[in-house]
Amino acid sequence: MALYPQQNAHRSICDLGGLWSFQLDPQEIGEQQGWFRTLPSPRSIAVPASWNEQFEDTRDYLGVAWYWRRVTVPPAWRGQRIMLRFGSATYAAKVWVDGKPVGSHLGGHLPFEFDISTSVSWDGPTIIAVQVENKLSPTRVPPSATNPELIANTFPDVTYDFFPYCGLDRPVLLYSLPPLHITDATVVTAIDGADGVIEVSVATSDKWNGRGVLRLETGSDPLTADLTFKNGTAQAALRLRKARLWSPDDPYLYPLSIALIEGDKVRDAYTLDIGIRTIEVRGDRLLLNGQPIQLRGFGRHEDFPVHGRGLDLPVLIRDHALLKWVGANSYRTSHYPYSDEAMAVADREGFLIIDEIPAVGLLFDDSEQAVATRLATCKQQISDLIARDKNHPSVIMWSVANEPSSRGALRGNTDSGLEFFMELLAHARAQDSTRPALLVGEQRTERSWIAQADVITVNRYWGWYILPGQIDKAVAQLARELDELHAATGKPVIIAEFGADAVAGTHSEPPQMWTEEYQAAMLKAYLDLAAARPWIVGLHVWNFADFKTGQGTHRALGINHKGVFTRDRQPKMAARFLRSRWAEGR
Repeated sequence: MALYPQQNAHRSICDLGGLWSFQLDPQEIGEQQGWFRTLPSPRSIAVPASWNEQFEDTRDYLGVAWYWRRVTVPPAWRGQRIMLRFGSATYAAKVWVDGKPVGSHLGGHLPFEFDISTSVSWDGPTIIAVQVENKLSPTRVPPSATNPELIANTFPDVTYDFFPYCGLDRPVLLYSLPPLHITDATVVTAIDGADGVIEVSVATSDKWNGRGVLRLETGSDPLTADLTFKNGTAQAALRLRKARLWSPDDPYLYPLSIALIEGDKVRDAYTLDIGIRTIEVRGDRLLLNGQPIQLRGFGRHEDFPVHGRGLDLPVLIRDHALLKWVGANSYRTSHYPYSDEAMAVADREGFLIIDEIPAVGLLFDDSEQAVATRLATCKQQISDLIARDKNHPSVIMWSVANEPSSRGALRGNTDSGLEFFMELLAHARAQDSTRPALLVGEQRTERSWIAQADVITVNRYWGWYILPGQIDKAVAQLARELDELHAATGKPVIIAEFGADAVAGTHSEPPQMWTEEYQAAMLKAYLDLAAARPWIVGLHVWNFADFKTGQGTHRALGINHKGVFTRDRQPKMAARFLRSRWAEGR
């Protein structure tokens, strides 16, 4: 799962995006009645896309639904390993190929795949059927609440403030691999003076004992190194003189190719685009390539009208163009991992990413067994996320949770939340020691939890939810709080969310809440506060663009209006203010 499918002389890809057959199954009878062979009365649905906004009767539906289509596997693939990969299925999926169960998966937003080599038909079309559901449960991540006080009071009723989109939101790919193939590669870069050091670990199928070659394209003479495999693993290092370092100002990528060689024949090959860079926390500063860096950017959502959270490449490109226009250099994947394609664009365009698992709104108000189940799920999500994104230079930090609530966390003498996050952060660091790990707290998050992270990261809405309409008083209170946090921990601080709702086109003088003027004034006050504190190393406005939520009295039209762009990506006054500050330096 670590390597994205690639088309080359040894591997092939068939994109299964397009129109699939689709059927709701609220009575959950499809599996008993063999819907994995044929649907009774299917309609067409677009893949990739969420199902919620494609039809009138699916908007709030979170139950079981079925996807189904015929696929012809290329005859030239006979003798190869045939893999079926799903970029995401939210939340739970079961998959059948020609009526045979091939596997299941729990958890949205991360890819999963199955070897279907023995299940496909070579004499005609192969039928692929997928059962998907997104039921809310207190033991899933993100969880539903057992305590009514902890829900968002919206419909659908969730513990988080964004819409619970469902379906096949990312590409579905059929691809082939040679029988002997590269299964994983890990690239770690370091800087030694003016040189770049690239350490590469490679794994193969079949515990292969053979040889391979690394080749780094440098723009002049390539660098090469031999790989000697023992039981399917090998390591090698390359040193590049006067390396061109990856950064937001110069996101330079070097092509690194890996080949498995037997005799004079290449058995498999794979190419990665790598960026040579380092990231570290030193004292109360965040350093990129040994130099202090300030994060300017946003929390974002994968959200757009009609396709919901479905991957839309033109929107993805437009969003990154607008991020550049406004002068941002970073964002957080709030509150779930974004697509493989988004990470690739961030690498190429030079954005710094805080990569977050879907652990939003974690609760500690139920049984120890439920808490343990959620912990195991979070650890698996961290492992899967790091396996997928470890080679992206754009990814600079791992976020293990967003806004966990301390209500109900204390049971007897045991702070279950503190134990939970100490273990979760330790797990992230054990999986990848080259990047800082953090968790993002809100007002109800215990400070002892946040203090365990490498960077103190908080969401604060002084001037909106607290002291509404009183920006000066609110920012003064925020300054006191942040000064105390920094004094107590000595660590760098990121304000990962701050902002105000603004309904586009509403204005007032003097500024008042819900107007574009108030939103811009509140952002300015926060930026001014941070400018006087060099240990505040990041400011992420909430949010990049307006996004869909459940229906509720505090979300007009089921939309969170904190975006500095509208949902269809038109700028509000706040976007133009940020551009003047970040891009134009005024």
